[in-house]
Amino acid sequence: MKKRVTVKQIADEIGMSMMTVSRALNENGNINKKTREKVLKTAKKLGYIPNFVAKSLVQQKTFTIGVIIPEITHSFFPEVIRGIEEVAYQSKYQIILAHSAEDQQKEKLAIRTLASKRVDGLLISTAQSVTEFDHYQEVVSHGLPLVSFDRCVYDIGVSTVSIDDELSAEQITEHLIKIGYKKIAHLAGPVTVSIGKKRLNGFKKALKKNKLVLNEDFIIPSGFQEADGYNSMKKLLKLPKTKRPRGIVAVNDPAAFGAMKAILEEGYKIPEDFALVGFSDDIRAELMEVPLTTIRQPAYELGRIATQKLIAHIENSKEKVEEIILPTEIVVRSSCGFKSSS
Repeated sequence: MKKRVTVKQIADEIGMSMMTVSRALNENGNINKKTREKVLKTAKKLGYIPNFVAKSLVQQKTFTIGVIIPEITHSFFPEVIRGIEEVAYQSKYQIILAHSAEDQQKEKLAIRTLASKRVDGLLISTAQSVTEFDHYQEVVSHGLPLVSFDRCVYDIGVSTVSIDDELSAEQITEHLIKIGYKKIAHLAGPVTVSIGKKRLNGFKKALKKNKLVLNEDFIIPSGFQEADGYNSMKKLLKLPKTKRPRGIVAVNDPAAFGAMKAILEEGYKIPEDFALVGFSDDIRAELMEVPLTTIRQPAYELGRIATQKLIAHIENSKEKVEEIILPTEIVVRSSCGFKSSS
């Protein structure tokens, strides 16, 4: 087996000190461009592979970021990861990705595993089943930088990056109201998760603002997956026809996709019988049998900004903890109906 090329071999090859070569390879110190290029060219010729373990011991950093996401089946989180990777790469960090699968225990295990690998910081979007937050507070108490994104945890002393879920839910609900719908239901996400709670609040706020009666039977506990939306819509379809809602606000696009399947499966039409709106602008939203009206979230930008903020915390312990809110927009498609009455 061929031996690893060392810094000393590079130094001997070009007649420089090991310190100068080391600084050039690590882009540290006041090394001129010509010298750095000569070192890098020689390193490449000899087949030098950086020793990241040694580098991390010297700098007390591993140049890795742990990323924990709750699901990977829909387009939102892959797009977030694209943004994370771009900023990490530009800043010479690598990411280690973990998937909690919406499970609190898997999320806790992922945090422990990533911490044991001595990542320099964590980006976390909370799993659907999380009901307690001690594992986040433990991360904070141990001084490991953490940024909470999308499904955020607040009041634990970490920066958060998200959209204004309450305002966006209010706006999409109000869109239905303005085009004539008065009986509107909400397929609600778990209120233990920030986005579930805030989107429900936004839905209620829109009804109150427009002086519409809140019917508690029209708030159906759901989840974030297609099956959740399907099952929740089936419950609404069991109501007598005269007591059914005409508009449906789903907590996210996957839940809306499930609801759409249930509606069409029963022989009803969208938007003639039920107007339907979602949240997130999943890549499939405009490709559905009935293109879905939804809220467009800046997923890629969210990933970029969350990573920038985390790296700022990693590299400066005095970096300001802040709540960062990104803008959204309503994307109107045919599922909501354009001229309708309740």
